[in-house]
Amino acid sequence: MAEDTFEAIVIGGGPGGYVASIRLGQLGVKTLCVEKEYMGGVCLNWGCIPSKALIAATSLVEKIRGASEMGITVGDLKIDVAKMQVWKEGIVKKLTGGVRALVKGNGAEIIDGSAELVSKDTVEVTLADGTKKRFKATKGIILATGAETLEIPGFEPDGDKVITAREAVSLQAAPETMAIIGGGVIGLELGMVYQKLGTKLLIVEMTDKLLPGVDADLVKVVQKHLKKAGADIRLGTKAHSLEKTASGVKLRIQKDAETEEVEIEKVLVAVGFKPRSRELGLEAAGVKTDARGHITHDAEMRTNVPSIFAIGDVSGAPYLAHKASKEGEIAAEVIAGHKSAADYRGMPAAIFTHPEIATVGLTEAAAKEQGLDVKIGKFPFAASGRAMAVRETDGFIKVIIDKKDHQLLGVGIVGPEASDLISEASLALEMCAYAEDVALTIHPHPTLGEGVMEAFKAALGEAVHVMNR
Repeated sequence: MAEDTFEAIVIGGGPGGYVASIRLGQLGVKTLCVEKEYMGGVCLNWGCIPSKALIAATSLVEKIRGASEMGITVGDLKIDVAKMQVWKEGIVKKLTGGVRALVKGNGAEIIDGSAELVSKDTVEVTLADGTKKRFKATKGIILATGAETLEIPGFEPDGDKVITAREAVSLQAAPETMAIIGGGVIGLELGMVYQKLGTKLLIVEMTDKLLPGVDADLVKVVQKHLKKAGADIRLGTKAHSLEKTASGVKLRIQKDAETEEVEIEKVLVAVGFKPRSRELGLEAAGVKTDARGHITHDAEMRTNVPSIFAIGDVSGAPYLAHKASKEGEIAAEVIAGHKSAADYRGMPAAIFTHPEIATVGLTEAAAKEQGLDVKIGKFPFAASGRAMAVRETDGFIKVIIDKKDHQLLGVGIVGPEASDLISEASLALEMCAYAEDVALTIHPHPTLGEGVMEAFKAALGEAVHVMNR
């Protein structure tokens, strides 16, 4: 079989792969990007972007419904979910088309097909018509195949009554009832979309808290909102089995030794993701994985095979698009001969529930587990004039600093625009800032951002707009 030769080959066109391809092109490396399904990956096609579009639309619905408090009355409010989906798809199409244009515009080539390693420097691509082509990489291969949804035996999705996030972002109407198996990020984000459209939620979470791993202080605010809107939250409960009926699903859930049967229209299975590392030909190239199937790598993203790199979800948690993009840049720069390595102090994360949650660095609990003596600074949005003006006063900004020298350890935010506000905290953490650095920085008034300054001041006992603890 004849081989075409490139300097670098990137397998996967998601947030890690397409960024790596662009960066390689910028650095003058002849690059081929192989994508199995859609450029942009899960994030652009049925993950981050479409879900956030629906979240924005349904949040607007909620704001309109509550606008009478501001003296604004809207009569005969109508919601066309099918038209909302058309609008969302327009955004997805524009972004995925833009990604293709950027990859090609920076000099990389794209081929659509399923790729498999046949050696440490050669990739075989199966095209849509079944034909196969081989490509050789003289400098390096980047594996950026992402992750796929986990399935529960007996709860396999059928795309109709039992669905995953992929189908959940494309429903043409809001169901009357929806059970969410898994109280993690994806389940709560999408569940709250349909809750705002009138869907009654049943949330089944096997652990004793929603959003496992997230600071309990932050989660409480979101849980309160879910309950206020009528969600039935079952913690410490597992999905036992289901039976499909003409009208939906009979779902059996189990807590301890007690089993309960519930009639539900749709079941959203959102128990997490697993790395997409099978069928990649890793054995043929001698690439190692961990027990969960993640491809192991060093700080340069290099696997145990020096010519092969792994980035993004396929290489391990956290499963975050911006982590994948950063790792794509690192791998590309290393292949191009530049000095580059993963050396970040904190990886920000954002959860687009209502209200939003965003975090960076250590949580209070994690800092204490490490034996650190900490001080906490909190600023509630209820004390923010800007938050009052936009009718978003639930939540707070929480700052964790070292009690001894006031160096920043972590920040957690639950409340309006938390996903944007966390960027300042991320910069402060990355720059090894001390509480005084942010507290002494003048922030514009009236803004939500000045709450960050106030939280740092509170950690120092110098808060102005709340009582110091």
